Amino acid sequence: MKRRDFLRASAVAAAAAAVPSLGGAAAGKTSEPVLLGHVLRPQDLATPLEWFDRPITPTDVFFVRSHFGAPALDPHRTLRIDGTQGLILALPDLAGFEKVTLTAVLQCAGNGRALQRPRVPGVQWVHGAMGQATWTGVRLADLLRRAGIPPGAAHVELAGWDEPPMPTVPRFLRSIPLERALDPTTLVAWAMNGAPLTLAHGAPFRLVVPGWAGDHWMKWLRSVRVVEQEARGFYMETAYRMPVQPVAPGATVPAADMRPLTVFPVKSVVARPGEGARLRAGAIALAGVAFSGAAPIARVEVTLDGGQTWARAALDGPAGAGRWQVWRHRIAAKPGIWRVAVRATDAAGSTQPRDAVWNPSGYFWNGWHAVSFEVAS
Repeated sequence: MKRRDFLRASAVAAAAAAVPSLGGAAAGKTSEPVLLGHVLRPQDLATPLEWFDRPITPTDVFFVRSHFGAPALDPHRTLRIDGTQGLILALPDLAGFEKVTLTAVLQCAGNGRALQRPRVPGVQWVHGAMGQATWTGVRLADLLRRAGIPPGAAHVELAGWDEPPMPTVPRFLRSIPLERALDPTTLVAWAMNGAPLTLAHGAPFRLVVPGWAGDHWMKWLRSVRVVEQEARGFYMETAYRMPVQPVAPGATVPAADMRPLTVFPVKSVVARPGEGARLRAGAIALAGVAFSGAAPIARVEVTLDGGQTWARAALDGPAGAGRWQVWRHRIAAKPGIWRVAVRATDAAGSTQPRDAVWNPSGYFWNGWHAVSFEVAS
């Protein structure tokens, strides 16, 4: 891409900083498209389930997750890459690196937290803290190699331009292993769904880490440091950690028995029909999405009798680890109350469980998703 295209992208990004629309009770009205407000300051906004029947989630209905809220928009911000040489990059400087576009799921680690039993603290996401987009940027590996990787480096520390509301609140600092940073799918992105990133989604730079939970996808990316040790601080040593082994629901887990979460597990959801829908008897189309961070989806199955029997659904779209496919299935429905559940299996052999494994922070809920609907004559 030419330098003038990047300059134009900066200007468009500045114009694309509108606050996403809110739907449901938070807005007091209905409109399309809308996001569902869990927390308004900082913004934690969910995508309605009905949008998960297509390969790409539109940007204006793509969920938003914030810890402190977005920084003031400044398309001229720079990105610092620390290494043996070091780099300071403005958006137009990325024109000097190979441009890459890929499709990947972004999913908050807490997606589904509201469904954990017993309940756990945190933003009570149901299904809407996920979406799939095309992401355009440059490989983080290319930036790191240009900056120079020092001997003994094992991790890459990430920081954004967003600031805590008070000095006593810890900064949102994360790190990923150097091996993952050098993966060719790990990007510093400047565009989403073919347009410059909006402020809500991390403009001017954000990290893209396909297959890994969204806490690694640093928004408003400010600095990347190549270091020997994993980052310290609350968001690495306390938050975003999972038990090394499954624990009983409600158990307290010692810090020594926790590890940072990384790859999200296999999962599928039903987007249509929606819960409580009223439909006419006859042919009814079922649809949703399925994905896994570890491997491509191998199959998706639908049950109408609580798991006694299963029917295989058709899959649309390219398969790949960290990206979703749309599943579709048709049934001939007579009048009555119907309940449909879905499960996915990935190419590594992992199958979505009936019940998600409980953990103290409610991360990675992936139990069977089921909806009930009424069919009238």
